[in-house]
Amino acid sequence: MTREELCAKREEALNAYSHIGAVVSCERYGNGHINDTFLTVSESGKRYIFQRINHTVFPHPDEVMENITAVTEHIRGRVAAEGGDAARSTLVVVPTDAGAAYYKDSIGSFWRMYEFTEGTVAHDRAESIQMFTDCAEAFGRFQGWLSDFDASVLHEPIVNFHNTPVRYENLMRAIEKDPLGRVAEVAEEIAFVKARAEFVKTLENAREAGTLPLRVTHNDTKLNNILFDAATGKPVCVIDLDTVMPGYSVNDFGDSIRFGANTAAEDETDLGKVSLDLGLYRSYAEGFLRGCNGKLTENEVALMPIGARMMTLECGMRFLTDYIEGDTYFRIARPSHNLDRCRCQFALVADMERKENEMKLI
Repeated sequence: MTREELCAKREEALNAYSHIGAVVSCERYGNGHINDTFLTVSESGKRYIFQRINHTVFPHPDEVMENITAVTEHIRGRVAAEGGDAARSTLVVVPTDAGAAYYKDSIGSFWRMYEFTEGTVAHDRAESIQMFTDCAEAFGRFQGWLSDFDASVLHEPIVNFHNTPVRYENLMRAIEKDPLGRVAEVAEEIAFVKARAEFVKTLENAREAGTLPLRVTHNDTKLNNILFDAATGKPVCVIDLDTVMPGYSVNDFGDSIRFGANTAAEDETDLGKVSLDLGLYRSYAEGFLRGCNGKLTENEVALMPIGARMMTLECGMRFLTDYIEGDTYFRIARPSHNLDRCRCQFALVADMERKENEMKLI
């Protein structure tokens, strides 16, 4: 879609929200790479986030919005019952003039609007251990507030997103096809994965055995998906709910550990710098459990270290799969970027395995 076409469709979509009043500005906002995001200001001065949903990444935007409206309404109800600030506790979907959660334009693009959460900021990196712990508590509260929500009623915006055995099979198929002849140079990485063929089934086996409950999960538990109060520095709400779906609490925990407690960057080429910072692991685990407020089962808590290893291994497998297939999914800045990312993740898995007992004790 050209810039002119996007502007035309944006204006068409804004007409479906005439109840907010005349729009005085609508400018690009943020640094997201998936959806087209605009900060929209009405004549009253009220601000909104207006987005065109990327239906290549999310082929069923209507289902994404069904998930989001159900989850945000539930959170507001829980927060109100606890006497908290329900208006700022989660995203607020602004309905169209027709009362819908989204608008579908004349070429089939989907648009949505959120109220802008005033007085908040987002951070790309934790500026202190306390901020990292606060991040953990925010995602833990997200779990706690939704602990009585039936996750099975939610759609899967990306099917098998964190089904690690499926990711393993995807890698095996890529190895068999070897479209660019890259398999020979990654024999060590393939051997690393194959040696953990049974481990990848751990969480799915626990689910089948009835010892790992299905939860509402966020599935993108990065620091910049939390809004912090600009005055107090404390978390206000969890945002970017497009990947909310049924999953495992330990995966949400584990994905945060994968990037937040690594002593190196995700694409570090000096693997000697890669390790699990047990101090950060401890602080995040404490914050997450405090936020969950006793809503996790004993077995879920026991599986938290497994979740950290699983998400790190899964991410490494995804990077390796993409490298073998020709770098078609993840954006790269250099020819070996995905392979570097893969090796970094596998080095972190190996360190987690060495520190398994300490992780369990924490």
